[in-house]
Amino acid sequence: MVSDVHGNAAGLAKAGDGADALICLGDLVMFLDYADHSRGIFPDLFGAENADRLVELRTARRFDEAREFGAGLWSGLATTPAAAIEEAVRRQYADLFGAMPDPTYATYGNVDMPTLWAEYAGPGTTVLDGERVEIGGRVFGFVGGGLRTPMRTPYEISDEEYAAKVEAVGEVDVLCSHIPPDVPDLTYDVVARRFERGSGALLDAIHRTKPRYALFGHVHQPLASRMRIGATECVNVGHFASTSRPWALEW
Repeated sequence: MVSDVHGNAAGLAKAGDGADALICLGDLVMFLDYADHSRGIFPDLFGAENADRLVELRTARRFDEAREFGAGLWSGLATTPAAAIEEAVRRQYADLFGAMPDPTYATYGNVDMPTLWAEYAGPGTTVLDGERVEIGGRVFGFVGGGLRTPMRTPYEISDEEYAAKVEAVGEVDVLCSHIPPDVPDLTYDVVARRFERGSGALLDAIHRTKPRYALFGHVHQPLASRMRIGATECVNVGHFASTSRPWALEW
């Protein structure tokens, strides 16, 4: 089980070793590495110094200034921002999907581009979003993407659309999502010193349907990586980009 791969194709190629299947909870793309500002699509296009400035503005939650700063850089490209980003994402997806073992079950993260996944997911990779699948005799439900934020990442959707996907999944043994349920200890990032968005619909589903596990990622350095909500064990499976360590689900 991995989440927040962010370009770590080498680690992904080994993540399923010894497992019956690999489950990936999204955020394959590396747009900008907040730990190393020289890595990612943004510094590849504009350099590490400009990446330093963008991170400084975002970390200070000066999102309007960050967008204005970024817009100035993007306007200087010979192509459109959308075309430049898509070309870079395609290069990353070719490596990342090529590294996924057979079988892999995957859902989208908030920085992913769902429209491209069908082109790169091989026959051994099953993509699920608002859907269920049986793996090893247990029912797994998958809810991809994130909720809307000032960051405006590519796959952010409305609370209503997200809740509809959670409802479509229904009762499952394992509830898999990219973002966590809306619980402060699970949504607060102790390094970034801010709350990320969690889902109230996920939290309601956990209380109502009582899955054995609720598994997610998104928050790279959570205040709590694991906690119990009633009968459900909630687990942040980790920031795979930095650790290369999958989380193993053993029943």
